[in-house]
Order: sequence, then C-alpha cells, then structure tokens
Amino acid sequence: MLVKFKDAKAAEKALKALKKAKVSKAEKILTKMMERGGDSEGVTLLTVSTDVMEAIGELQAMTEVAVAEPNYIYTSDATSNDTYFTNGSLWGMYGSATTPANTFGSGAATAWAANKTGSGSVIVGIIDEGFMRTHADLSANSWVNPFETVNGRDDDGNGYIDDVNGWDFDRNDASIYDGTTDDHGTHVAGTIGGRGGNAIGVAGVCWDVKMIGLKFLGRRGGTAANSIRAIDYLTDLKTRHGLNIVASNNSWGGGGFSQLVQNAIERANTANILFIAAAGNGGADQIGDNNDAVANYPSNYPNANIIAVAAITSTGARSGFSNFGATTVDIGAPGSGIWSTIPGSGNTSSYASYNGTSMATPHVTGAVALYKSLNPTATAAQIKAAILAAAVPTTSLSGRCVTGGRLNVAGF
Repeated sequence: MLVKFKDAKAAEKALKALKKAKVSKAEKILTKMMERGGDSEGVTLLTVSTDVMEAIGELQAMTEVAVAEPNYIYTSDATSNDTYFTNGSLWGMYGSATTPANTFGSGAATAWAANKTGSGSVIVGIIDEGFMRTHADLSANSWVNPFETVNGRDDDGNGYIDDVNGWDFDRNDASIYDGTTDDHGTHVAGTIGGRGGNAIGVAGVCWDVKMIGLKFLGRRGGTAANSIRAIDYLTDLKTRHGLNIVASNNSWGGGGFSQLVQNAIERANTANILFIAAAGNGGADQIGDNNDAVANYPSNYPNANIIAVAAITSTGARSGFSNFGATTVDIGAPGSGIWSTIPGSGNTSSYASYNGTSMATPHVTGAVALYKSLNPTATAAQIKAAILAAAVPTTSLSGRCVTGGRLNVAGF
C-alpha cells in the first residue's frame, strides 16, 4: 500500500498504531521532485499481512492519513519481435492460438502475451559445455556472482578463485566459455533464457532469468567426477548464500550407474533444486531406446527432483532419435529443428537449428524458471508436479512417458 501522512508527527503516531494491526513500513519514498515541491515527508510504502483493500479502508478513516491506496501493478502485453520467432522458425515456443501458431509447441508465447516472461531473481545452472555469455541474446541473462570479484582470491570461500560467472570444471578455471566448440552449451542457454522482445535472434522460454555457466564437457566429453563438482557447486551456492536457484539443465548422458553422481543429485534435491535431464538419443543406431528396459543416466536415477525429457517434432510425433519410457521418462518437449543461439566465427553472435533431447530439455528448464517467477514460494516438488500436471496428452507419447504428454507453458 502507498500512504501519504499529513505530517511527520502524524506519520509517527500512525505507524506506531499500525504495528498492532500487523502493518509494517517497507520504505519511505522521497524523490527530488517531491522535495522540490516542498514535500519533506514523501510517500510511505507499507506491507500488510491481511486483506489490502480492508487495510486501506481502515487507513482512510485515520485522521493522520491524507491518502491511502493500493500499490498497483502495471503490466504490458509482451510478444516476441525476435527474428526467428516472427519468421516461423521458433516453433517450439508457439501454441495453438499464437501468431505464428503450432499446436505442438510449448505454448511459451501464450504466456508471454499475458506478460509472463520471467524474473531476474530466478537462477538456473547450465551443466554442459560452456556458453557464450557475450552473445547478443544471452549477455543480459548471464549470472554474475555477487560474492566474488576478480582479484586472484577466493572471496566467497567455495574453493574457486574469481568464479564471477560460474566455473569451467573441464579446464579448472574461471572461464565458462572457450570458443566456438562451446556451441552445444550456448544453444541450450538460448532455449532457456534467450532475451525476448529485443528484435533480434531468438527468444528463450524465460526472457528474464539468470544462468550460471557450469562447464564440465570438453572436446572429449566430461567425467563423472566433474559432473559431481558442477552439481555440488550449484548446491553450495544455494545452501550457503540462499540464492534463488531453482534448477540445473542437464543435456548430457552416457556411462553406467554412479552412486556418487546420484548422491550429488540427492544433495541438490535436499537443497530444493530440480535436475532437468535429457532422456537420451538412443544408441549407436540413433533410434530411440526404451529407458524402462535399458537405463539411461543421469535421467534414470530415481531421485525425486529429476524431470526426464523426451523430444517431439513440430508435427507432434516423437522424434525418431528420442528415448522413451512409460515409467522412467516424464514428459516430452520440442526437440527437432530447434533454432537457438550459437557462437559465430570471430566471437560473433550466431544461430543454428539443432536436434536432440538436449534441445527438448532446456524447454522444460525454461518452463521451470518461468513457473518459479510466477510462484515464488513454490518448492521443487510443487514445481515438478505443476509442470507434469499441465502436460497436454499427445498420441505419440501415450504409454511412452509418465504423463503421456508434452510440455505446456500456456497454462501457467
């Protein structure tokens, strides 16, 4: 609520009385323009634990109060003017009622039209290759460590020196981007949080989000040890500093069961961090496998915080390469012909179309971030339940995943 008291004595008297009514002073707003107009008291922003309109009525009846009114929220109608969205390429963001339209898209554009575009207070980790944080569509959403400065010291005490944007566990240094070979991680980042509404390139599911680079995949792949370090880095940040970290994106897989990796995922679960994982792209023949019969890791770990993601095409078919599993894969999402950000030559910003459950997974991670921005108090379990409950039944996924359906952001 915004309240204008008649004078300083009235404000003091009223605020003392308001404490008993569970109304507290959030801040005093006194701009230079108010001062120039002869107003030395300004406006007081109050918070109330009861009904706002009821409290305003009580305030208006107080002799000390000149004005009491709601602190209104003004919104705009957001839509993407980004090149690849408007030219029909970004089908994974469309819905049945958007322009352009695609019934089998995630419906993210429907959420944008309702001004649901995310929040910079929500953070996700990208456990992958590095990503090009200077990319024109990614720079605004690249995370900066508030507890670290570039000074050759480990300011935040986490064991990593100058980790201002995350960490490269492959090379064990602070650079989360090592050139054009980090195209996969950059592509993933664009689908999660490519900046929307800036009239260039693509738009991610969540236009406003912060992304931490956790590079553990190098030219020869990555190791279980480094995946553990990356997962725990994120968990440590949230546990010690209370950052609003909601999920990690894990568009990777291979190898067999690892109890130590599972333990790291469980530590993330305890910290209320979701682990969004690719269901996998089949075996050597690139034909989708049944994960119920032959486990794919990390998506097959039984941890409650995992959401395993299959891929679908723009016509609603399960992508031919995509793994499936009635009990081990949770949901489908756009994963074929997905345009997103990549590094260009000479460190320029570029775009490309990739296929894979790697591309489906960040659609879900972006959806998780968007849901959290709209439901700040939601737990990891509640977010997962909401994402799965909103899935749209899809013939190609019936009996092929837990929900039997595809990602639906439109209903958030």
